[in-house]
Amino acid sequence: MFSKSCEYAIKAIIYIATKSLEGERVKISEVSRGIDAPEAFTAKILTSLINKKILESKKGPYGGFIIDIKKITEIKVSDIVSAIDGDDIYTGCGLGLEECNSNRPCPMHDKFIKIREDLREMLETTTIFDLASELKSGKTLLIR
Repeated sequence: MFSKSCEYAIKAIIYIATKSLEGERVKISEVSRGIDAPEAFTAKILTSLINKKILESKKGPYGGFIIDIKKITEIKVSDIVSAIDGDDIYTGCGLGLEECNSNRPCPMHDKFIKIREDLREMLETTTIFDLASELKSGKTLLIR
């Protein structure tokens, strides 16, 4: 459903948010281990999120990635998806066809409309705080 980049971005933001809630900054190596992702790929994704003002980074021996606690409660999963994958998930064809619309629908077009609406609702109403809290409580996990 999401690109691999987007999956890693969501996981990384959740991981960083859990550490930020504890007042900790995290290094790239810790983030990549925490989400089981290649370090160079994780760095590239996090740079995109910094450029989109979703994430902060400080350099130096006491540096690392952090998210302002107030911002953790405001960032929606949809913000991350839009930053990495754009809005194609809400408009693209369920079968990946380039020409799919109500005039020339794919076989799944009408059924996929409801799924997209539900997905948009979930992504726009779920905050990173919600997900980080569930991870911190042990209700959820990021890696196997």
